[in-house]
Amino acid sequence: MNTSQAQHLTTADKKILTRKEDSLKTFADSMINGQTPATRLRSDSNFIRMLVRGLLVKNSLSYPFESLQTISKLYAPDSSFRIFSWQLKKDEYMFLQKGAIQIKTADGSLKLFPLFDGSMFTNKPLDSVRTNKNWIGAIYYKMIQKTYDSKNYYTLLGFDDYTVSSNRKWMEVLTFNDKGEPVFGGPFISFKEDTTTVKKPNLYRFNIEYKKEASTTFNYNPELDMIIYDHLISETEEPDRKETYIPDGDFEGFKWKDGQWVHVDKVFDFKLKEGEFPVEKTLLDDMGNIDENKLLEQSKKNEEKSLKTPVPGSQKLPVKKKTSPK
Repeated sequence: MNTSQAQHLTTADKKILTRKEDSLKTFADSMINGQTPATRLRSDSNFIRMLVRGLLVKNSLSYPFESLQTISKLYAPDSSFRIFSWQLKKDEYMFLQKGAIQIKTADGSLKLFPLFDGSMFTNKPLDSVRTNKNWIGAIYYKMIQKTYDSKNYYTLLGFDDYTVSSNRKWMEVLTFNDKGEPVFGGPFISFKEDTTTVKKPNLYRFNIEYKKEASTTFNYNPELDMIIYDHLISETEEPDRKETYIPDGDFEGFKWKDGQWVHVDKVFDFKLKEGEFPVEKTLLDDMGNIDENKLLEQSKKNEEKSLKTPVPGSQKLPVKKKTSPK
């Protein structure tokens, strides 16, 4: 059986998945909006069990689960897998990230790697390779596929509702080992071209942490073929307090070079005017729905504006067309 045939859902199986999706929506909503921790935890358990049962349906990889708005579902650009990620509201102060990677198989059978968030059990999340059993949790909103030396590298950008006063956005590279198992992180984040005298070591993943109410850009720009993010400063001149960090109008970035994301100190010489920090477009709206489109729209607006003023000496940059983010 060839791959295209293997991924075709029968009409009967599609109906089964549609029915399961209706039930999954109820559990997914309750994971965030359930009135008690016990209700939310029970909904999470029910959601996971029902999701797995649904994914056991042959060729389920091709079923998009479009109505599960509180669940992030990202397909790899080469369609070799997809990654689910979501969060469970433990209490007013903590969200727990959950996830799973579904691998494409030739016969349409299920190959699934559950993701277990180990971020609570480490104080050094930036310097280690991790498996699905001790993953650093995030809700992913973008995946970028790169190749180097005939190997595929999938860079994930994700959001973390980190504390009551700050958010994080994560960047890390996902690869697969010889056994086909997911591997998160590696020495892929390089600062070797920075102009500072003190050289930073490679990082295994990268994040920014910032004030809960701040609006931040952290996204891939296809025209520049770069990951671009806001340069952050403490609005109260307290650099040790990440919950005070806001954008200052400058942009930093990473460019893919020889199998690494190499840091760029300053992408543009454009700066926002004083007071131009819009209210953040949070990932979840008042109904508990993932609002990643609004998040990416704000990133796109910031990037479009900054593209008008390139770094002196760089090539002329095209202005992005106004399209809806995927």
